[in-house]
Amino acid sequence: MRVSKEQAAENRRRVVEVASALFRERGFNGIGVADLMKEAGLTHGGFYGQFASKEDLAAEACAYAMGRAAEHWGRTAEAKGDDALAALLDSYLSLRHRDHSAAGCPIAALGVDAARQGGMTRNAFTRGLQPFLDVLDRLVPGRSAEARRKAALATLSGMIGALILARAVDDPALSEEILEAARTSLGKPVAGDA
Repeated sequence: MRVSKEQAAENRRRVVEVASALFRERGFNGIGVADLMKEAGLTHGGFYGQFASKEDLAAEACAYAMGRAAEHWGRTAEAKGDDALAALLDSYLSLRHRDHSAAGCPIAALGVDAARQGGMTRNAFTRGLQPFLDVLDRLVPGRSAEARRKAALATLSGMIGALILARAVDDPALSEEILEAARTSLGKPVAGDA
């Protein structure tokens, strides 16, 4: 049975959305095409009618997840005004975010995995970083554009690293301590740059 163009587009959107969550939860190699399509409520056979390869889907799912997360950061920054950096830190470095990788930041969930992927996925990942840096560049202190850029890079790196560590350890108290330390230290201007 042939599906309409509208239904095909909806199916593709659903596969990308499901894949973005499953890849964040299990990694790019943690789920096969057949299981991914089953989770999306579609047949395995329909996959290759929509995507050239699993890497094609991985790149699109990565771009989708990063775009959605960056939009969330932008909306949070806009809504919180002068408290935007603190709000981002509180949300990002939270127990809820730590415990829900499938709905969380694709950078922390997929960063190590992306480094092992092909060019399409790495390119989507690389392009997806810039909007996060753009948001932070407006929020972090610094006397010059160069100082703000360095602060934005350091802040993003610190947030991601802290979340990865908090997820990795098996000691809940240490995990919470990592998140709290990062929230506190990343929310303060770097001496001499403010």
